[in-house]
Amino acid sequence: MSNSSSPRPAAPPTVWAARGRHTGTAAADAVRRNLEKLKADDVIHSHLEPDDADPADGHVFEARWSAPGEVTVRARLTLPPRHNAAAEQQWVLVAEAEEPWDPRWPSPATVFWPPEAGSGWAHEAGTGLRLGEVNPLPDDDKELRRVLRHAVRDTWCVHLVVHEAMTPDERGRGTLVRLLPEGLRHRVVEHRAAPHRLRAVNWVLDDFGTRVPRGGAVVLPGALAAPGYDAQEFSVRSVFLDGNEPTEVLDAVTRFAALPRPLPDGADAALTALREQWHLMTLEEELARARELVAMYAEALDAMTKSRDLYREAAERANEALAAYRETGAAGALPAQKPGRAATGSPFQQLARGLERLKGTALSLRPGSAPVEGVAATPRDAAQPEDGAARSADGPGAPPPAGD
Repeated sequence: MSNSSSPRPAAPPTVWAARGRHTGTAAADAVRRNLEKLKADDVIHSHLEPDDADPADGHVFEARWSAPGEVTVRARLTLPPRHNAAAEQQWVLVAEAEEPWDPRWPSPATVFWPPEAGSGWAHEAGTGLRLGEVNPLPDDDKELRRVLRHAVRDTWCVHLVVHEAMTPDERGRGTLVRLLPEGLRHRVVEHRAAPHRLRAVNWVLDDFGTRVPRGGAVVLPGALAAPGYDAQEFSVRSVFLDGNEPTEVLDAVTRFAALPRPLPDGADAALTALREQWHLMTLEEELARARELVAMYAEALDAMTKSRDLYREAAERANEALAAYRETGAAGALPAQKPGRAATGSPFQQLARGLERLKGTALSLRPGSAPVEGVAATPRDAAQPEDGAARSADGPGAPPPAGD
């Protein structure tokens, strides 16, 4: 299931997306030859291999054609770079139509890849299982868990699990996917469980809230299942593998593929590249794009002009406010205060000066100083005011002045 805490938006109904693996060699040459053949047969309008594609994207192919009803379809196939020459080639294909996608339209995969069996491109990207063919589930339990867990968590393909109630004959061994609409055949992986493997299969599927009925089939929910997904609605009780058309199974797969699900992991980047890096444009489309660019540049220029005017107006108001402040300050400015003297000398000298000031204050409060208001003077103080002052002036032991 999805690990994202916030729900992702549903994929546009006009988009068809698929991812796979090419097991052969020279995948780019195979695509190039098939596009040239379809262009010569007037099946597609045009195709292109852009020269300015990012080397990190590998080979990029574009194609344009018309679906039934003259609906224009644009598609982009990307072949990412391989880590080594022996590695299999991955591919991502995204197509977008002018109208909601109809599953009865031709598969975009057959526009880029040759439709012949054994071409090597119709393999699921994660496990390498074949698209459009029967894939027997492995007998090994460990390998069985790996395949089914990937099938449940896959975001690109629709996985169908069919249990064989008994070993089918030659007619029953044929794939059911071939009976699906053409636009779904390369997006569905069909798994077949042998008659004796039902318990092992359901033991793995129980962890994901779904089961395959005995002799029936079930469409696995996938990592990005719709919120209203119900396993019972996409399971079939009985599937007769006798060569007849299993209507219920085909209906379940078609309904599940039509659910509004988010884009697969990585398909959003591929869709953005299709829309923003498209090269195969008609003359009308180039003209419309040029008009969009002109309108965008005009809006940007208008925004810059408005920003400039606002900045100029703000600067003028600031200058006016500054001039008014200066006039007000010149008319009623306060006199500048004299700065205080900075302290000079060492800390010991400053301490000595402070003690001298305290000494003078203490001497002024000794007897002989001015009487305190409200306290009567003693006779001695009243009789000898000058004498005390004279002694203080002449020093101790000096005789009184003559004529005293």
